[in-house]
Amino acid sequence: MLLLQLLVNGLESGFLYALTAVGFALIFGATRIFHFAHGATYALAGYGFILGERLGLGPLASLGIALAAALGFGLFIEGAVYRPIERSRGAFFTLFVAAFGVVIAVQSLLELGFGRSYVVVSSPLSRAVSWNGLYIAPLFWISLCTALLLFGALALFLKLSPYGIALRALADSRFLIRTYGLSERRLARLAFALGSALTVPGAVLGALSTGLTPSVGAHIMLVSLTAAVVGGIGSMPGAALAGILLGLTETLAVDVLDTAWSEASGFVLLFLFILLRPQGIFGAELRR
Repeated sequence: MLLLQLLVNGLESGFLYALTAVGFALIFGATRIFHFAHGATYALAGYGFILGERLGLGPLASLGIALAAALGFGLFIEGAVYRPIERSRGAFFTLFVAAFGVVIAVQSLLELGFGRSYVVVSSPLSRAVSWNGLYIAPLFWISLCTALLLFGALALFLKLSPYGIALRALADSRFLIRTYGLSERRLARLAFALGSALTVPGAVLGALSTGLTPSVGAHIMLVSLTAAVVGGIGSMPGAALAGILLGLTETLAVDVLDTAWSEASGFVLLFLFILLRPQGIFGAELRR
């Protein structure tokens, strides 16, 4: 029964990891920008929801604040940080250092405003109900349904919408985008908006279940990176599957190893894929 309980808990975490990882993969696939501050977007969305709840605004208004915080930060860093560096033909390392500085600033601001300890939003949705000895909270079903709905909506958008098709074209060839007279910048901002918005469900549900700390962004960024590599760089289905796999790995590791190995187990999985299948689950085979 313990193994089954851990499996349920791992799936809940995995669904939320998957959404966040797909957001990172979407941004990287469309813009080729290594969005190191993706975890900071998650943290700001979560604390935006917490702020709304502390002000007594209610769940829907708090969710709106979380979404506004994620979108605002995503568009800000694309326009004020990444875009000027790319315009001046800055190197990858320059982008990384700039994003790292923004992440540190965001974490420090959150620590000043909310403290360094865990903050949890109390909700009846996080109270587990026994199902023949198996404890499942309503948040599990909410996580499952949210992930499936958003994945389905994103797939239809990318396949059928003109903007979705343009985003896929941007990932394949910027020259093609310019040939058809489309704006690379607008499409890049759209990619950042969508990718940032996908952090909101995980951040909000994380605040309702396990709680958040200002440093949560670092863990989420590493999870997103790991899922992107394991799933196959640029593959959104791969990132989604890898996110679920990471959630299961972290949780099931508790049954085999000490709880201190929970987070480390995900990176063991990463190293194994780098050694045995560096192209990831859905990545193209590497040729030398």
